[in-house]
This record gives sequence, structure tokens and C-alpha cells, in this order.
Amino acid sequence: MSAALSPDGKRIAIDLVTGIWVLPATGGRARRLTDDFQDATQPAWSPDGRKLVFQSYRDGNFHLYVIDADGGTPRKLTSGAFDHREPVFSPDGKRLAFSSDRDGSYGIWLLDLASGTLTAVTTTPDEEAMPRWSPDGQRLIFTVNDTAIDTVTLATGERTRLVTATGIDRFYGPGFGPDGQTPSYMRLRGPDASLMLGDQQVTTGEDVFGFAATWTGQDVWYVADGRIRVRSGAAVRDVPIEASVSVVRRDYRRRVRDLDSPAPQPVRGIASPVVSPDGSQIAYRALNALYLVPSTGGVPKRIVSDQYFNSDPDFSPDGRSLLYISDRLGTADLWLRDLASGTDKVLTSLPGAQTMPRWSPDGRRVAYIDQDGALWTLEVATGAVQQITPALFMPGRPSWSPDGNVIAVAAVKPFSRRFREGTSQILTVNLRTSELRYAEPMPFRSLATRGDDGPLWSPDGRYLAFVVESVAWIAPVDATGKMIGDPRQVTHEVTDSLAWQRSDALVYLSNGQLRVVKISGGRPRTVRLAATWRRPRPPERSIIHAGAVWDGESERLRDDVDIVIEDGRIAEIRPHRRGSETVDASKLVAMPGLVDAHVHWHLRGRAWGDRQGRLWLAYGITTTRSPGDPAYQMVETREALESGSRVGPRFLATGEAIDGSRVYYNFMRPTLSRKQLDLELSRAVALGYDMVKTYVRLPVEYQQTVIRAAHAAGIPLSSHYLYPAANIGMDGMEHTGATNRLGYSHTVSRIGRAYQDAVTLFTRSGMSLTPTLFNSKVLYAEDKSLFTDERTKVLFPQWEYERLASDINAIGTPGAPTPQALAANVDMVLRVHRGGGLVICGTDAPLDNVAVSLHQNLRAMVKYGFTPREALITATRNPAVWLGLENRIGVLKRGAFADLALVDGNPLTDIKAAAAVRRTVVGGVQRTVDELMAPFRSQAPASSRVVNAVLPARASAKQQHWWHEPEWATHICCDH
Repeated sequence: MSAALSPDGKRIAIDLVTGIWVLPATGGRARRLTDDFQDATQPAWSPDGRKLVFQSYRDGNFHLYVIDADGGTPRKLTSGAFDHREPVFSPDGKRLAFSSDRDGSYGIWLLDLASGTLTAVTTTPDEEAMPRWSPDGQRLIFTVNDTAIDTVTLATGERTRLVTATGIDRFYGPGFGPDGQTPSYMRLRGPDASLMLGDQQVTTGEDVFGFAATWTGQDVWYVADGRIRVRSGAAVRDVPIEASVSVVRRDYRRRVRDLDSPAPQPVRGIASPVVSPDGSQIAYRALNALYLVPSTGGVPKRIVSDQYFNSDPDFSPDGRSLLYISDRLGTADLWLRDLASGTDKVLTSLPGAQTMPRWSPDGRRVAYIDQDGALWTLEVATGAVQQITPALFMPGRPSWSPDGNVIAVAAVKPFSRRFREGTSQILTVNLRTSELRYAEPMPFRSLATRGDDGPLWSPDGRYLAFVVESVAWIAPVDATGKMIGDPRQVTHEVTDSLAWQRSDALVYLSNGQLRVVKISGGRPRTVRLAATWRRPRPPERSIIHAGAVWDGESERLRDDVDIVIEDGRIAEIRPHRRGSETVDASKLVAMPGLVDAHVHWHLRGRAWGDRQGRLWLAYGITTTRSPGDPAYQMVETREALESGSRVGPRFLATGEAIDGSRVYYNFMRPTLSRKQLDLELSRAVALGYDMVKTYVRLPVEYQQTVIRAAHAAGIPLSSHYLYPAANIGMDGMEHTGATNRLGYSHTVSRIGRAYQDAVTLFTRSGMSLTPTLFNSKVLYAEDKSLFTDERTKVLFPQWEYERLASDINAIGTPGAPTPQALAANVDMVLRVHRGGGLVICGTDAPLDNVAVSLHQNLRAMVKYGFTPREALITATRNPAVWLGLENRIGVLKRGAFADLALVDGNPLTDIKAAAAVRRTVVGGVQRTVDELMAPFRSQAPASSRVVNAVLPARASAKQQHWWHEPEWATHICCDH
């Protein structure tokens, strides 16, 4: 929280749990002025002490409001699609200084309260924020990129640099000290957050929050260690606060998807459909295979199916071949299937991955995206490849102009460097001029996703098609892709994954069905697929003779047992009987399969391919939960796993997270209206989401709407927020303190510490907490065994393994994770767990390393206070409770699914034993670690590969903007 002392020194305004409160300066009970929907923070007093100004996220952007200090209705001062933050009254009360991203980066602005006129004070490309007035009202002090502190004299515009960062230092909460000249600020230096006055360090060992302190003479009022603190020289006292908020218990009937039924089920996971040039056929990915079906519907024909990851089909311009990606030679390469003969030919053999390919109209080239998000082209005849763009943050699938001179992709363009969210725009690359040009599909609107939702050129070149707010639009364009008219809406139902059928119709997915509509209008029709899948019958009976078993509940192991498995479930755990035909695991310990409760299968799924599921199983992870993935990729993977056509753990998941007006990841749904919320929720129900995720920029009122609708459908939800989420029915929160529209967390401080309010809200509300302990990577400094393990070496793609090696080598250097931050994170999680809260272990893989990060999380928990049993329960029984699968996964008992790991050692005394997996069982299907590694253990023979010359990159591949960076370059998810 921040705290502001009133001008007369009698009251304090605070922003506890996104509400504005006022309490006596001597301490006591606080009185709340704003409601949950106002989502109000950072109050500042008017000079006469009668009013408070604050920032509010009530309507989906940050705007400035003013309210009487004695209460009343807040009055809105700013509006529009830009953010306005951190307001402060001028000493004469006539103006407000604030920060805003109105100019392409954050700058300092003034608002004249009488006229409403806005004036820019700074106009540089830097990120300038957190303004404060000098006592005489002639100057403003503010941060610059969090690494410097400047002042500006308003009358002349003269700027002066007061403080410059050294090394990794960051600065927050600038203000003027008692002399009205010396800067006061919080300095963040690694694990230390200190109050500074000029070069003097005022505090030592305190967790100082990053807001401006108030100096009254030589006394200073500030917030640290979760308390309002007053320091008078060496004397320190805390101002006691009492405040009450309400929480609600979730009370709804939970719907859990049937994970047993052997009955045929319709195929809903139809991924990346494309239409042949003559419009007669549709190709798509489903059930871990590629299919062809007549565009009129019928029985699909499976054409590529070999248990490897085959995806992203595209018809050649003559319609005779199908381009696709496959990792059958070890990594995602481009392949060509001759549709007449059924023969395959590999087109690329490069160190990285080649994904999302698209033919040029003349059939001579292929555009594709590599594992870093860069756009490349392949000359089919020669095999030569050339980089076209710099690495982009999770771009979409490319589309060629009909003349082959321009390629369009979906790419994010942030509003500022300070807060990376922006809009997903149409990026065109002119191959003749090397110009990169961004264009919004509509003002302040995003493409629905940066995947298969366009932009997509019509074959005749007249239109670009794309999805905005989950419906299809077409816009007239010139030969370069520039819009020459307003977009026109084509569909009115939930729409995903566009493809042109010739130039007069669009094929798309709507709630699990293929649909086609004429762009001239009329009713869409369904392309009916006679396609079903079913779960294979589990092995009828097997018996595993284990040296010992931990059932997921007991305090100690039970020795020498037989685990009897019938029809995929545990029928009995009994003392070992000699003479029975058993699987010999007599030197191993059986334990419940682990659950990673926060993964994103398809964040890098195309590049990981078939390796990902195998790696999770090889490390004993038999269930994964995704709080965000591309919807149809998710459903396809879920159906492939449950049908037995893909190897991996159970997969319970949601589609794209429902977000607000701005997005960053390619699988967040920008949502701007109640009407659109209905479309998003209809997709969730139709595709059988196992959960719903609301993301960073969704306003509280919309979040409540989503919660009510999801609970009515029996679906649980999670988000990045603790409060007011706990008061509107949210089921869980991801991360200890994740990406937040505020730019900082209300649950943990900038050095990772949590305080009583956050812990109590978790334990009283029943909301789950998924820690995702990214800092646990620091444990590699003392033990690299997970890095050197053969499973990691074999099943990590080479570039991922090299990236992990680089992270390990950086441990101990400035800016790397620290043991102090990790200990602080675990301390919070332990207090929630022992206070009766529900902690469910998750990692955010692949943002943290797939599979191995779960074990690093468990080891970190044990190192900093958990018992091994407590840590394991967060990765077994607890996530089972959250998923509605209590007593079915996460435990070994009669009637539970036979999901278990056989490990070498006792995990209740040595948590490292949980990673020593030798055999994994999912639903009674057993696999050894050697079997899981086998497809990727050896390189493909040289005779099966091709040689691709790498041409010099085009001029357009030069990095032109700061946001041109690969997804892995920054841990966006957990930046505050």
C-alpha cells in the first residue's frame, strides 16, 4: 500500500487492497471511501485537505478521479484510451501533475482543474513517472526509466539530473526532502529496498515500499515492512491500522469433465484449418495427425500420423502438395507431402525450429516463424533460407500478398516500455523496400489472438481478413497491405481460425464446428465432419511390486506392497504376495504422480513438439493444468492425449485468458464489452474448458461478470489478483505476485515479502495460491543434477538446453535470482499453507523450465521451511482438490486413477528422490524413462537431412523497436 499524510498532519490516506481509506495520523480504524469496482490506488491530498485525487481502473484504463476526503461519489477527471496515473495536486491546488502514455511512452503531464486542459511537461522517448511537486510549486521531480531521478522547472523547461543508477539499482517514489531540494526516494538494490535522502541511506534492513515519503521537518513518514512508519532520527514508531474487508466463499456446483467414458465423442480440437486453392478440400490438425476433408463435409481422411508432432498444414498453390511441420527428425522441420503418392520430403534441417509455414502464391517460397519469433523465408528450389524480421514477441502465422512482395503477420505493439501491454496489430513487411509497418485493425483495437486469427490476404488481393473481438472482419487494402477503407464485419457468432475459400468466402471455427460464410452476406453453414474419438480401453489388470509406497496422505512409507491396477484404476494396495505375476519395482518407491498446476503447453508448443509431454512424464508429472493456451491447440492436445494418440500427462486447461483493452501474450483475449464477454464464455462452455482465466487488464466489474457466468456453468476460475477477487468469488490466484496492471503487486513487495493482509486473505477466502517460484533457479548454484540429468539433455530442444545453461552460469551475477528473494517467496507460501490455505504447486513452464522447474520448486520449499511431505502435498493432493479430482488423482488409494511415479529413494526424507523417476504410470499405462526418451535419443541419419544455406539477413531483420525481442528474453509474467 501507499500512504499520504494530510497537509495538516492529522490524517493519513492509504490504498489498502485497491480501496482508498482514511485514518487518524495517530492510528486506529480506517474508513473506506471507494468500493471494489473503483479499483483505486495512490491517493494524494489537496492542499486544503478537503479532497483526495487518485488513479482508478474502473472502466478498463487508468484515469484520475477526485473525491471528498469525508466521502461521497468520486468524480472522473480524465477519459479516453490512454492511461493516466500517479496524480498529485500542485501546492496552490489549481493543477494536477500525473504520468500518462499519451505520447508513445510515459511522460509527465499537467491537468488544469478549472479548464480541463492537458499539457505535456516532458516529451522524450524515456519512461518518466511518479511526479511530485516542490514545495514552491515551481518544479517537478520524477523517475526516468526507473534508473534516474530528474527535476524540471516548469517556467523554463530546464531539466536537472539528480540521481543516476549504479549497476542494477532501480528508483521509485521520488519526492523532495525536508530542505525542499534534496531528493528522497526508494532505492531497490537486489534484495534490499532502502529509503534514501540524496546519497544518505536512511533505513537499513527494512522492506521500504516504492512510494513517495512525506517529510515534516526532520521526521519522515513512509511505508515499510507492511506498516506505516514514522522515523525521527534514530527513533522509529509504527502507526497502527485496523481495516476490515469482506470475502466470499465459493458456493456453486462444480462440473468436472468426464475423464473415463469410453463412448465416442465428437472431435472439437480442430487446429489451424486451411482450404485448398480450388476450395474443394480443407486440411487441419486433430488427434495428433493431419487430416483432409471435402469442404462440403464428410469423413476426414488421416494423411500424416506417426506419433510425432505434425502440425500447421498449408496447401501448395497447385493443390498437389501439403506443407507442414514435423519433429520426426528431432526438431520442428518443414516437410512436404505429395498428396497423390503419399510420399514425404523434408525441406529444412536447421538448428532451431521452423513453424507456422505459409506458401508464397507462386509456390517458389515459404514463409515461416522460428523458435525466437523471427520471420524467415525458404527458397524451395535451392533450400536457402533468409531472415526477414527481427525476433518478434510471439507473432502470428504469416500471410503473403498475391504478388509475393509483402508478408503480413500479427505482432504486438506496446503502448510503452514501462508497461508492455499494447495491441496486437497488423505488421506488414515489404520485401522490396524492407519497410516494416504497423497498423491497428481498428483504432485502439487488437486482433483477437496472434495465432490463426489473421491478418490473412484474400487470394485476389482485395482484402485482409482478421478476427477482432471474436468476430470476423474484412478490410479493403492496396497491394502493400495498407487499408484503403473501413473494415466490415462478416460474422456475428464466435469466430476463430480464419481461412479463405477462394476469394468470396471465409472458413472458420465456431465453438468446435467448422463454418463457412460468404463475405457478401447470408447465413453461415456448418461443414459437418463425421469425426469422433474415444478413449482406449485401459489395461485390464497389472500388479506392481513396489519396495514401498507413499499414498499421498500418510506420514511415512508403507513397505513391500503390491499395487493392483484394474481398468486404469487402483483396485488394491496390499502386502506383497509371492508368486503373483508382477512388474518388479521392488527397489523403488511408488508415489502419486505429480501435478504441475500452472503450465502453458502451447506457449512454445510447436517448437517443443513431442518432447514436452514425454519430458513431463519422465520426471513423474502425470497431470498438468494450463491457465492459458490457444483454445483449439489446447483442445486438440487434450483430445490427442485422452485418445492415446499422443504421449504425455493428463491435461486440464482453459483457452485464451480473458483480458481487457490491452494484451501482451498472443493467447490473451482482449475484451471490451459485455456483448463480447458472452462470446468468450460461449466458447468456454462449448469447448469444455476445465477452468477460466481472467488476465491483467480486465476491469473488476467484467471480472465479476465472468465469475458469475463461469460458476453458473460449474467452471472454476483463476487470475493474477487477490483482492477484490476474493470478494467476488474468484477461485485462485496465480503466482505470489505476478504481472499486475499497477506495475507492482499488492500481495508481495518488490523484494518478494508478503504481509499479514495477503496471507489472511488467502486463508480466510479459500482462494488457492500457485507459487511459480521462478527464483528457485538459484538452487542450481549448489546442485546441477537436474541440468546434467540425461532426461534433460535428451528431451530439451538444444536451444532450450543452452538457454538453461546460460541462466545457470549467470547465477550470482547482478540481476540474477537471489536466495533472499526465494526465501521470502517461500515464507509467504509456507504461512498460507500452514494457515490452512490451499497452495497448489505450479511453475509457469515453459517460462520456467519444463518439468525440472517443478522439482526445483519442491526443493526450494523444503530448503526454506516445508517438510518434504508438505511440499509434495502441494503437488499432489492440493491441485487435485482444485481440479475437482480429489481422491482420483494425487493419491494412491482404492478407486483412484492409477497415476503414479516409481522413484529411487524415499521422497518423504529426501525431496530430491521425487525426481529420481524410473517408471511412470498414467491411467494404468506404464512407461519407462528409457521408452520416453527413445524417439529423441539419437540424431536422425545424415542421409535423411537436407542442407540449407543461410543467406544474409534482409535489412528489415534489423531490430528497429525495443519490443522486437524473443518471448524468452524477459520473464514478463512475473515482472512487477
